[in-house]
Amino acid sequence: MPTRRVVVVGGGISGLTVAHALTGLLASGDVEIELREAGARWGGALRTTPFAGRPAVDEGADAYLVRTPAAANLARRVGLTDALTSPIGAPAAVWHDRLHPIPDGLVLGVPSGPRSIVRLARAGLLSGRGLARAALEPLLPRRDHGDSVGRLVRARFGHEVHERLVDALIGSIYGTDTDHFSLAMVPQLAGLADGHRSLLLAARAARARASPTTGPLFEAPLAGMGALAVAVADAARAGGARLLTDAAVTDLGADGRRWRVDGEPADAVVLATPAAATAPLVAGVAPDAASVMATMEHAGVAIVTLAVPDWPERLHDRSGYLVPKPVQRTVTAASFGSQKWSHWRGDGEVLRISLGRDGLPIDHLADEELVARAVEEVGTHLALDLGPTAARVSRWPAAFPQYRPHHPAWIAAVESGLPPGLVVTGASYHGVGVPACVAHAEATAARVADHLARTE
Repeated sequence: MPTRRVVVVGGGISGLTVAHALTGLLASGDVEIELREAGARWGGALRTTPFAGRPAVDEGADAYLVRTPAAANLARRVGLTDALTSPIGAPAAVWHDRLHPIPDGLVLGVPSGPRSIVRLARAGLLSGRGLARAALEPLLPRRDHGDSVGRLVRARFGHEVHERLVDALIGSIYGTDTDHFSLAMVPQLAGLADGHRSLLLAARAARARASPTTGPLFEAPLAGMGALAVAVADAARAGGARLLTDAAVTDLGADGRRWRVDGEPADAVVLATPAAATAPLVAGVAPDAASVMATMEHAGVAIVTLAVPDWPERLHDRSGYLVPKPVQRTVTAASFGSQKWSHWRGDGEVLRISLGRDGLPIDHLADEELVARAVEEVGTHLALDLGPTAARVSRWPAAFPQYRPHHPAWIAAVESGLPPGLVVTGASYHGVGVPACVAHAEATAARVADHLARTE
C-alpha cells in the first residue's frame, strides 16, 4: 500500500495536468495520487458537444497556441498526435461601422513599423487623426504606464489604436477591459515595453529577430478541446492516479506537517480551482493567502452557437471579427466556424458568438435574450438576416480571472502565505490560456514531487 498521498482539487486542464505529470514524476505505487472534481465531468472550460449535425463543436476554448508549446507537447504525450488539426488560416477582421481586415505587421494590435501604419491606413480602421497619432509614437518620451495595458497603449499610440486594435484583441482573449488589466500578464506586449522607450521600434526589432514561422499558430483535436481533457484524464488513470467526479472538497485542515482533506490524510494538496472560490477552503490553514485570494475578480461570458443555413460568398475566407469596446453592445466577437475549421464544413455556417466581458455583465440575461441579442447584433454587423436553424447557449460564469495592475505582486502574496505542501495552480495565477495553465501545472507537479522528496 502507498505510504504517501497527494490530493489534487479541481478537474479542469490544470488539475488534470498536475495529476498526469505526477504519475511520471513519482515512483509507481509509492504515492497515491487522487484528483477530486466537484462536477460530473472533466475539463472545466474545455467542453465539446454535438451541434446541428456536427459531432464535435466546442462550447468554450476551441484551440491552443502552438508557439507556447506546453499544450501542444501535452497533446502528443497523451496520444493525440494523429488526431490534431489546425485552422485554415483565414484572416480575421474588426467591426467598426463595417468589417475592416486586421492587417499584417501588428503585435497584439501594436504597429511594428511604418509599413504597418500604411497597412492600417489601407484597412480603413483608423481615422486620419488616429493614424497621425500612431505615427508619432517613436518621437514620444518614455512615460510611466503603471502596469496597465490601457494606460501604456493610449499614452504611446492614442485612443484609436488602443480601442480598435489592442483592447479588441487582448480583451477578447482575456474577457477583460484592458484599461484595468495588468500589462505584466500579457508577456508579448510587456516584453516590448520592458527597457524600450518606443513600442513601435521594439515591435519592429522583435519581428526582425523572430525566426520565420514554419507551421500553424494554433491547433486542436479533431474531436474538439474536450478530447484533450479526456485524453489527459485517461493518461493519468493509466499512470495510476485515482480520478473522482462528483467529489467536492469541503474541508481542509492541517495535521502536523501533513494535511487532512475531508478528514482523510494527505502529504500534499494542490488546489487547481479559481482563487476566489478557493479562499474559503484555505481560510483556516492559510488566512493571509485566503484574504488575498478573496480579492480576485472574475468575469462571466457566454457563447451563443448558431447554425446559419445561407452564408454569403462575400463572407467566405474570413474567420470572424472582433467588436471594439466603444461600439460594443453585448457581442464582443464572432467566429465563423466553417471558415476556420475545414472539418466543420457542410451545409451553411456555424457561428460562435461571444457575449460579455469584465464591465459588460451578461449573467442576468436569460438564454432566450442572449440568443436574440446575438442574432440581432451580428445580423446588423454583417448586414445579414441570419435566420438560424439551431441555437445553443454555453454559459461560463466567473470563468475569466481579472489580472488587475500589479498582479505579479498579488501572486507573490498568495504563494508566500501558503504553508509547505499546499500549492495553487490554474488560470487565476499565471495565465488563462491552455498553454499557460498546462505549463504552470507541470511546474506545480515538479514542486510537489520535490516537496515529497524533501519530507520523506
